[in-house]
Order: sequence, then C-alpha cells, then structure tokens
Amino acid sequence: MTDHFQNIFNTSSGVDLRSQIHSGKFIRPHYQGKSILNIMPSAARLFGLKDDFQHSGLEENLLPPPGESPQNIILILLDALAYHRLENWLAEEKSLGWHQLLEQGILSPLTSICPSTTCAAITSYWTDSAAIEHGVMGYEMWLKEFGVTANMIEHKPITYRSRGGELSLAGFNPENFLPVNSITGRFADQGIETHAFQHFAIINSGLSQMFMGGAERHPIATAPDLWISIRELLESRPTSRKYIWAYWGQLDGTSHLHGPDSERARAEFLGFSRAFDAHFLGKLDPALKKNTLVILTADHGQITTDPSAAEYDLANHPRFTEMLHLLPTGENRLAYLHVKPGRIEEVKEYIEQTWPEKFAVVETEIALKADLFGPGAAHPGIHDRLGELIVAAREDAFWWWGNKPNPLIGRHGGLSPDEMIVPFLASYL
Repeated sequence: MTDHFQNIFNTSSGVDLRSQIHSGKFIRPHYQGKSILNIMPSAARLFGLKDDFQHSGLEENLLPPPGESPQNIILILLDALAYHRLENWLAEEKSLGWHQLLEQGILSPLTSICPSTTCAAITSYWTDSAAIEHGVMGYEMWLKEFGVTANMIEHKPITYRSRGGELSLAGFNPENFLPVNSITGRFADQGIETHAFQHFAIINSGLSQMFMGGAERHPIATAPDLWISIRELLESRPTSRKYIWAYWGQLDGTSHLHGPDSERARAEFLGFSRAFDAHFLGKLDPALKKNTLVILTADHGQITTDPSAAEYDLANHPRFTEMLHLLPTGENRLAYLHVKPGRIEEVKEYIEQTWPEKFAVVETEIALKADLFGPGAAHPGIHDRLGELIVAAREDAFWWWGNKPNPLIGRHGGLSPDEMIVPFLASYL
C-alpha cells in the first residue's frame, strides 16, 4: 500500500499528462512548470513583472505565441472542470467559441496542486504559494490554535449546520490568517487593477476575505450576468491594465450532486460557454479585444463515486476511529489522520485489511519531504494540521465521517487523474 503511494514520488515531470488521463495511477503535482501553481507567475511576467513572483512560470511551450504585453488578462476559473471532460465536450460541440480561441491559442493539460480542492487551490492562485506555504490544507482542517476542526470556506466549526458560530467569535481574522501575501499588492504596485467576479453568495465569504483585499469585487448572479459585467468593465475602462478573475462554481456543485459525467454537468458547461459566446465574445468591440488574453482553467476535476457504499462510512468502523484523536480531516479522498500514540502501525493494518488496495497510506513526514504539497518553506502549523498519516483514495473509494447525510456522487481532493488533470486554454482575443 505504501509502495503504491510512493510511485507518485517517482513520476518524472517529463511525463505527457495526456497519456496519464486513463491510467488510474496517482498523479504527482508538477509544480515546476506544469501545474496551476505556475499560471499566475506566467500571467505576471506577461504583464512585465519579472521578479515579483517566487514560483516558476509555465513551461514556454504551454504558453500562447508571444505578442505585446497584454492590457487585460481574464482568468476564467471553472470549478471542477477536468481536462478530459473539456476535450470531450469540445469535440461534441463544434460551435462553441472556445474553438475560435483555439485557432490562435493553446490547450494543454496541467496538474492541480495537492490537495486538489477549491480552498487550497484558489488560495494558491491568489497568493503565489503552494499549500505547504499558505497552510490551507483542505475543506476540513484542524486548527490547533482555535481548538476546532474548521470548515475552511465558511470559517466555522465543521459540525455546525446552521447560521452562526463563525470562528471570528474566537478571534479568527481571515484577513491576517495567511502567512503569505495576496497578488493584488504586487499588481497594484505596477499600476494593474485587480477585479474579482464571483457569485454574490461567496464574493465576501471567509475564504474570499483571506486574499481578495485590494481587489475590486463584483458580485454576479448568473453566467450571462458574469459576461455582461466583464464586457461592461472593459468598455468603461478601456485604457487601464486589468487582471480579471472570473470564477464560476456551478459546475462543481452540479457535479457533486449528479456526477461529473452526468447530463446536467455537461449542460452546465454548455450553458456557461454559450453565455460567454453570446454576451462577451460575440459583442465585445474588436478594439477592446486587442491585447486581451483569455485563460480558461480550473482548480481541480472530479471523480464519480457511489455515496451508498456503506463500507466507506466510518460510522461503521468504530474500532478504527477509536485509534484517532479526532475524526479524519482534509478531504473524503485525501484524509489526514491524527493518530493516538503507539497506534500508527495498527491504523495502517486496519486500513489494509478492511479496504484492501482501496487506500494508500504514507507518513506525513515522507509526503512533506517529497514536496507532495509543494516546494517552499513549510507553514509553521503544518504538522498540527496534517497529523501523522495521509491517506489517499484509489479508484472510486472515499471515507465519509460527517454526522449528516452523504449525497455526493462527484468528489475531489485526491490524486486520481480525474481529480488532478485540469485544462489550460489560453488565447488572445
């Protein structure tokens, strides 16, 4: 089991990610030029910021043909869009405007980061830092300093189901929680505006507050609203240089509930794409298209699972959870175990015997030394947040430990190709 997990540490960065999509093997994040961590440094360098970003940019062959420094960069983050699903949907729908962009642009696979989950990945986008540096290690995270396992999107105890109970009541301040800085200040120093477009329900969420200070926030409601609003921004400020973050989360929510390969997920992507075509690409003045770079990418993909699989419900495994200080944290497909003293080998044995070949286990220190969570200086609380063991799900396995119904068909957070390989489509308009 541990040997299988070790295989990801031996994956060469030279491996063609396309060849790995259907391999079923763990995908190691390619932090040195083929991951979402490298997108923002490349965008910054296109703007002329040479030394302001610490991580390497994308490999040169992954970038569109060089031109003048762009006046506008629009980064479209389509939450949960896997590379192979984008390829399939584009092949089925030849009329989408993305094909027009591909005539002069590029489409390449990149890896997500580890963990392949929204709160960690988006923090990386906004801070030029890997998870090991910014310390946001998953949707559920043990915060020793507050004595609570927290929901890292809403910033409240993970067990809370109703309004109230925000961690701010215990002194948590999202604006100074991260040990790394937002990209907004670096852009502002060079006269570049930062704009963030997100659904009105999350534009001021706890997660957004952690890194969007300095960005002009634009709440939107629908996909047409998003694209009309971005077009109007370009029309109203034709001379300013702008970095525009356009986040759309409905594909992720639909995929969670109905599955990432469902008819509804495909329809959601097509609806979003047609709104882009009708309200932005087809209506934007050609003069404003000049020197505007559009990037379509994702934070992670998703994998299909069976929520009725009772063998993965940890409520049915009290002997296992008794060996832990607290219930697992992290993600259903990449769990962190805080193991009681002297029980590590017993925990490993239980996992192997109960779920043979369904999970891979590695000791946290090994994963950290192998840069699974990225290069860079480790967050001072990293060991407290990760515990002693990291458990990665294979195939369609997962763990469910929440004291609530389990409705999720689509999941992410793990290391499978479906979760880890995302698209990078880039083109000047």
